[in-house]
Amino acid sequence: AVKTGVGRVPAHSATEPEPLCIFGTGDLGRSLGQRLLQSGYRVVYGSRKPHSCGPLPPGTQAMSHSAAAQSAALVFICIHREHYNFLETLAPQLQGKVLVDVSNNLKKNLYPEANAEYLQRLVPGAHVVKAFNTLSAWTLQNGPSDANRQVYLCGNSAEAKQAVAETATKLGFTVLDRGSLCAARELEDFPLQLFPEWRLPLRIAVGLTAFFYFYLLIRIVIYTYVQKGDDISFRIMVSLANKVFPIVSLIMLSLCYLPGVIAAFLQLYRGTKYRRFPDWLDRWMLCRKQLGLLALAFAFLHVLYTLIIPQRYYVRNRIAGSTILLNKTSAFDSALAWRSDSFLSTGILGFGLYVLLGITSLPSVSNALSWREFSFVQSKLGYLTLFFCTLHTYLYGWNKFLKPTSYPWYTLPGYLLCLIVPTVVLVLKFLLLLPCMDRSLTRIRQGWDRTNKVDDGEKSLLA
Repeated sequence: AVKTGVGRVPAHSATEPEPLCIFGTGDLGRSLGQRLLQSGYRVVYGSRKPHSCGPLPPGTQAMSHSAAAQSAALVFICIHREHYNFLETLAPQLQGKVLVDVSNNLKKNLYPEANAEYLQRLVPGAHVVKAFNTLSAWTLQNGPSDANRQVYLCGNSAEAKQAVAETATKLGFTVLDRGSLCAARELEDFPLQLFPEWRLPLRIAVGLTAFFYFYLLIRIVIYTYVQKGDDISFRIMVSLANKVFPIVSLIMLSLCYLPGVIAAFLQLYRGTKYRRFPDWLDRWMLCRKQLGLLALAFAFLHVLYTLIIPQRYYVRNRIAGSTILLNKTSAFDSALAWRSDSFLSTGILGFGLYVLLGITSLPSVSNALSWREFSFVQSKLGYLTLFFCTLHTYLYGWNKFLKPTSYPWYTLPGYLLCLIVPTVVLVLKFLLLLPCMDRSLTRIRQGWDRTNKVDDGEKSLLA
């Protein structure tokens, strides 16, 4: 036997692959074993029933837990926490070994301590490392991709973490060290999080959709039934939805760029870039990508709902009735033609730029762009997208706001409400583009600090 930094293992010839041990023959254990074999390792399985543990990857060997533990210095524990008790009896065989805990729980705070900490308490002579628990069996079997290339690990032994990190790197993963074993609970909570970065954007989207849907329901359907006695409830499915989707889309697109404008004015006010933004602004800026993708989804729904308008029975019936009643040709209105064509053109251009923003936010595309290219698309073309979409909405409203019938029960039209945020963003952005504002902001972002200038002035006066 040869002595290593993490324990004593049997000696092997120079040509023989390094042996690794896996406790557990479930889906994760089999997938991990297959991946280790493809990376050049020799794999042995420890099982309660080594002769009837089911199909294992070709080239592996199954034996008892005790025999398997003695054959390798690094042992993957691919079993559930409730079955950890037998490991306490294997403490002599696991003395000095590196135990990689890959387990997870069904929900948070299920146990008073993390699984890895519990494992370390059962086998105090081993070096427990929490790792690989954020990867699925499918990922291990098919190899890493951009979405799940990272392996988080933590442990109290630097040598043990180094051994696990080398194995993960050889499997094609990127290792992120989260510190001591105290971070194990945090790592075990990672797989239990459901879209953590999407929670705030989804709440905003659901809130805006619900508010405007019921707001327009009252203005259009309920008002018409109460005041005129007409039942137009059939408009709830398509007409009402097709008014809500563009409203929510435009507001959420504006919310992508509003925090950047607020941050710029905050830097101008403070005269420095070295002070942290408020926490609420930090959280807002971190979820701009998700806000933009949800805004694009609502824009897609608006386009699809608009395309089915000619197929609706209500529309076809109205067109047929108008054809029968109006048996004469109306005079051509050039202003109306300009408005209609401009309305359609700005909508198409805005949606096209919208799609471009969505494509460049994909990791496979953004990774191929330089920072200047990505910034140009997401910032310059982003504001251009917001301008076209806002102009599209203004052309939709045109002079409707002058008509008293546009304010049933003294309520504002939905398109007027949705224009507030994008208009504010565009006006503030225009102010930032003024030479006097732009020069000051550029100097601040290049490192100029107003407080340092004041301090230097005071020092010169004292001198």
